[in-house]
Amino acid sequence: MNKRQLFGTDGIRGVANQYPMTAEMAVRLGQAIAHHFKARQSDKGRPFGHQTRIVIGKDTRVSGYMFESGLAAGITSMGADVQLVGPLPTPGISFLTTGMRADAGIVISASHNAYEDNGIKIFGADGFKLPDEEELAIEALVLGDSGPQPQTDHVGKATRIDDATGRYIVFLKNTFPRDLTLDGLRVVVDCANGAAYKVAPSVFRELGAEVFTLGDRPDGFNINQDCGSLHPHNTARRVRETRADVGITLDGDADRVIMIDEKGEVVDGDGILALCAIHLNEMGKLAQNTLVTTVMSNVGLEVALEREGIDLVRTAVGDRYVVEEMRSSGYSLGGEQSGHLIFLDHSTTGDGLLAALQVLAIMQRRQSPLSELSRVMTPFPQVLVNVDVREKPPLEDLDDFQALVQKIEGELASEGRVLARYSGTESKARIMVEGPDDQIVQSYADELGRSLRTLIGA
Repeated sequence: MNKRQLFGTDGIRGVANQYPMTAEMAVRLGQAIAHHFKARQSDKGRPFGHQTRIVIGKDTRVSGYMFESGLAAGITSMGADVQLVGPLPTPGISFLTTGMRADAGIVISASHNAYEDNGIKIFGADGFKLPDEEELAIEALVLGDSGPQPQTDHVGKATRIDDATGRYIVFLKNTFPRDLTLDGLRVVVDCANGAAYKVAPSVFRELGAEVFTLGDRPDGFNINQDCGSLHPHNTARRVRETRADVGITLDGDADRVIMIDEKGEVVDGDGILALCAIHLNEMGKLAQNTLVTTVMSNVGLEVALEREGIDLVRTAVGDRYVVEEMRSSGYSLGGEQSGHLIFLDHSTTGDGLLAALQVLAIMQRRQSPLSELSRVMTPFPQVLVNVDVREKPPLEDLDDFQALVQKIEGELASEGRVLARYSGTESKARIMVEGPDDQIVQSYADELGRSLRTLIGA
């Protein structure tokens, strides 16, 4: 098997109770995961008789209970043990997987999607997301005619880790400089009614900030609903109302962050990357003087870094590809415009809270407001259009669409660019147009969107 059938760019994702996100699939996937990691024990130097342990965490979706139970049933049926941590941010599961020396970690979350969706993503014992070849190996076990067989003579145990939230809070606080505090800082935090609803307010309060919360009352259905990083206008309004110094908006599993300055203006992932890269470079802490980002990041980021003598490396869309490039080339900072930000000196994956703390540390160290720090980058006009699609044929095979792309790229010449791709987690195509003028860019993006809807629109 060499083509992905279950896993996308960030695990398996879909509508709960529809293939592949069904209870039956969760059990079968749990069995495959347990079999895969038990088989790898000797490869990883585990002693003979080592009991395979897998951590499972989730966000606040109502369907999380179903998938948690299904995965635990599948894993324990194969003789491996499960450690349940309940709702916790995705990066928290990565941290606990390594901290508890587990063999793997599983996150049940559909990130920024609405509540009816859910997903499953897997971390290895090192806290990093699994590479493609391991995901394909697990797929083969799940989809094969004869999957892993439960053991009749040995059944695993499931236990609950009650202090998981506290452990992760301590870890986050330790990434903040010990000679600084957040005393006197007024912070608005939007938890997206998601996995960080307990962790986020506690971290900032314990470091001394006065915290105003939004999206901290999950009910299983309101995750990401008009809140969080996809809807930063709520936080911006609250920042202005409370005269706060900064706003922090997370998504459902808190692996991404968008920030709001004291004037109520949005600072996206590109803006955060720019100010952090420049600060770290000035401190001599930016590995190889390089930042890693994706093809979606604004050209304004490239211009800002070039001015400071910092190199920029671009990857395919997806934080896993950013991390892979960082690890293979020895870089320390990377991320995406969407707010997935990776500080590899502190963590193995994108962490919205950790990233926010690094920005707050810069603000406190320099005694500068976020509006001033974010001026290091001036973004080019950019528009992103999402198109619901009924199928995903290769975009390069859509002749009419490609002809339109070439026409627009010719008109933009060196002053802009067009990027079109399919989402790896949803039935959508994403079209990004960048150029010298807002109206021109919007017009081109709308034209491309109409063309794609005519050809393959849902």
